[in-house]
Amino acid sequence: MVNNLPMILTLSRIVAIPVLVALFYVEGDWVRYVACALYTAAAVTDYFDGYIARAWKLQSKLGRIFDPIADKLLVSATIFMLVAFGRIGSVLILPALVILCREVLVSGLREFLAEIRVGLPVSRLAKWKTGIQMTALGFLIVGDAVPTAMLPVTLIGAVGLWIAAVLTLITGWDYLNAGLRHIDDDRPETAPAPRVPEKSDKPAMGTAAARNVG
Repeated sequence: MVNNLPMILTLSRIVAIPVLVALFYVEGDWVRYVACALYTAAAVTDYFDGYIARAWKLQSKLGRIFDPIADKLLVSATIFMLVAFGRIGSVLILPALVILCREVLVSGLREFLAEIRVGLPVSRLAKWKTGIQMTALGFLIVGDAVPTAMLPVTLIGAVGLWIAAVLTLITGWDYLNAGLRHIDDDRPETAPAPRVPEKSDKPAMGTAAARNVG
């Protein structure tokens, strides 16, 4: 039910995505600042929805489902738009690809573990990864709208994205190991053992007759 503040904050990140995407199609440096502000506001809700849900005891199953989905949609949409509009060069496509592949991997693990009622808690390192990743993407959204002489915004975003990619590999490996512990090995079914006749079993009449003939 969408009847509490944490859930509203979570869904607001999803609602902000089409607006953010639309801003990429508007020309002008000022639009980049608006897009960065919208993206930053959406990213900040990722912290506050969880904090408020725990502090006010408003945690719900729906919130646990949509919170990681909203994050992944926001990050994926932003990376795709940055690549589409050439704000991420060929060098930065690799860390962006690593981040997207990791998101798919973790989503698949969470879906599988949910079926067997096993949770996959977010590690502290994963939270640092998310923070650095969100910050780096914000810098890349602004890009060269800020003169390099004032602040190397694009360089800061590029370095941050590479750091996030390295942390992505580490946390992705940790999550994969944690998930594999709950996956049973597939063993082929063994054939049933042959039935051993008991002493009480009596031979058939035909068999007994054949023995008497001999």
